[in-house]
Amino acid sequence: MTADHIPPKRIFPEAKVDAQAAKHVPSSPQTESAAYKLAYQDTDFLLRQDLRPVRFQLELLKPELLMNEANIGSTFVFYGSARIPEPAKADALLAGAQTDYQRKVAERLKAKSHYYDIARQLARHASRCDCDEEGKKHFVVCSGGGPSVMEAANRGAQDEGKESIGLNIVLPHEQLPNSYVTPDLSFQFHYFALRKMHFLLRARAVAVFPGGFGTFDEFFELLTLIQTGKVRPLPILLFGKDFWTRVIDFEALAEEGVISPGDVDLFHWCEDADEAWKFVRDYYEND
Repeated sequence: MTADHIPPKRIFPEAKVDAQAAKHVPSSPQTESAAYKLAYQDTDFLLRQDLRPVRFQLELLKPELLMNEANIGSTFVFYGSARIPEPAKADALLAGAQTDYQRKVAERLKAKSHYYDIARQLARHASRCDCDEEGKKHFVVCSGGGPSVMEAANRGAQDEGKESIGLNIVLPHEQLPNSYVTPDLSFQFHYFALRKMHFLLRARAVAVFPGGFGTFDEFFELLTLIQTGKVRPLPILLFGKDFWTRVIDFEALAEEGVISPGDVDLFHWCEDADEAWKFVRDYYEND
């Protein structure tokens, strides 16, 4: 067969062509009914209770396809509180405290505000990585896309002129993506489970800063996945030893026999961005 007679790649029109054609059908009682809508254009149909498995699949597929198209080879994930202020705003938080309890909380948050700068610096280190021979980008900064530690991570990537990912989620109280997330890599999730999966699908290092329920959830799920052999071990950098040992007694868990003594070695204590990045580099050089 000559080059002039190569058959077409496809014989069916693309979905977007059919979708455009469907906008121009003549009006009639039949065509005006919701039943006549193309299934993939029928929002009410997609939101039906029995379509939940389809929505799961779509929420898994959309970020995966777009990150593939963006040549994201691996990520450096940042977990941490949405409430820790950056140092410049910590004093304002303290000044606004009206009760002894609020003042005590503000003082504790201010004491942790330096982690904003540490997260930002660590993200800058990660963002300096070069692409591989296939053009894939590695250690691309990935956060939950919100404020505080998450914002610091995305901001550090922007400092270096590099892209970063934000995995935001629909919450009862509106949480907009921070302004440092790359717009085309800013994703919104409905399901926490799918969001957590996307945090780890490309993760090759994870930095965990002080945080609340969400951070605990993400951190302990990662530890469980490694402990049970569901994912390979990877560098887990745990920042804030004073905080974590105050709220969780890791050694007691081992002493009680509910985890193995070696499980406390699944993560690495850190307080410094330079030391953390060196640990990640050494980890893979010796892997």
